[in-house]
Amino acid sequence: MTEEEPEPIPDGPVEEEGRRYPSTIGGAFYLVVLAVVAISIGIVTTGDWRLGVRWFGGALIFAALVRAVLPAKDAGMLAVRRRWWDCLLLAGTGVALILLAGSIPDQPL
Repeated sequence: MTEEEPEPIPDGPVEEEGRRYPSTIGGAFYLVVLAVVAISIGIVTTGDWRLGVRWFGGALIFAALVRAVLPAKDAGMLAVRRRWWDCLLLAGTGVALILLAGSIPDQPL
């Protein structure tokens, strides 16, 4: 048996010419959700934690809606599992965060 020689590894980045970043509309929405989550964490750290957690939950619900509408080939980084499983987990977590932010009583300092 003879071994075939492996193909040479090209120098430099191996990317297609003219690739857009993000390459799908879902990737763009993912970046929007990520930005809102970053803003919500900033709100939590600067004072009103309830408002920040609500923003975080709202971003997850928005991500669930976008994932429900977009086909798998366009969902980008929002597509992790099957469509409805992604939607259920994102929306469920978002709703839970919003409900918890409203139901946790204030604590004495």
